Amino acid sequence: MSSRSPRLGLVQVSLAGVLWGTGGLAVQLLRERVPMSVLAISGWRTGIAAVVLVGTVLALRRASEVRRVLGHRPWTAVATGLLTGSYQAFYFAAVISVGVTVSTVVALGLAPVLLTGAESVLARRMPRRGKLLVLAAALGGLVLVSTSAGGAQTGPHPLRGVLLACGSGLTYALATGLGRPLAEVSSPLALAAVTTSAGALGMVPVGLVAGGPAAQDLGTLGLLAYLGVMTLAVAYALLYAGLRTIEGSAALVATLLEPVTAAVLAAAVLGERLGPLGLVGALLILAAVAGLDEGGAGTSPVPEGPAPL
Repeated sequence: MSSRSPRLGLVQVSLAGVLWGTGGLAVQLLRERVPMSVLAISGWRTGIAAVVLVGTVLALRRASEVRRVLGHRPWTAVATGLLTGSYQAFYFAAVISVGVTVSTVVALGLAPVLLTGAESVLARRMPRRGKLLVLAAALGGLVLVSTSAGGAQTGPHPLRGVLLACGSGLTYALATGLGRPLAEVSSPLALAAVTTSAGALGMVPVGLVAGGPAAQDLGTLGLLAYLGVMTLAVAYALLYAGLRTIEGSAALVATLLEPVTAAVLAAAVLGERLGPLGLVGALLILAAVAGLDEGGAGTSPVPEGPAPL
């Protein structure tokens, strides 16, 4: 391995995090053009990403790995995919209600906290002192962000948005926990293709039933293509390429860069502001996510199974 490989891997993982952080802004810009429902947007996004990922699997002749996933735990793969589509829909709905910054920080901050707590319950032992401090910081940060959302320049329905973001974090944690064993039987690319395709099979029909204005102009189609190709398919390709040369725990960079990117873009383009207490809460959540990895949480906040937000 060359001396440049780890550095290149870190760049690739970081770019993946930045791409994920642009997803909320893309949804807001899309809604300004056409008031599509979040279910329709999720259907387009997962559908486009599934086509790209399946096409990549076929082009790389990795279909046997897909068959291995489906042959090992087919219903687990389908359930993981449906949960993946669900947490994305919750997230998009939260973005519309409370804005990009609060939605991203709450959803991404809650998921690893829930996973860590669930692991402690299943192991029937109290977390170590360091981990308890991390969990307390995360929960305190969530409270500060949630309570300050109503008075900040965020979105029109702050309470509803925070609840939807919590729903996104919960389903994200469920999808991660359910999909983790699947990563042991196949490559991340094949697993992403299977779960994203399952999510598309669930979200596309729901999006069609939900109705709403269709994507007709090139600008709208371009934003939908960006959501599907760049924030899912390409971001995942970058993550997997980076994980070849760096340790899995370094994927933490992507987790931290996503809410930071989302907050910066939301402030610059949409004029969102968290306020002092909300900013303190966001920093506490980011510090807690970093602390989960340092404290030996046992899981990377960015799983190799279902897709990030």
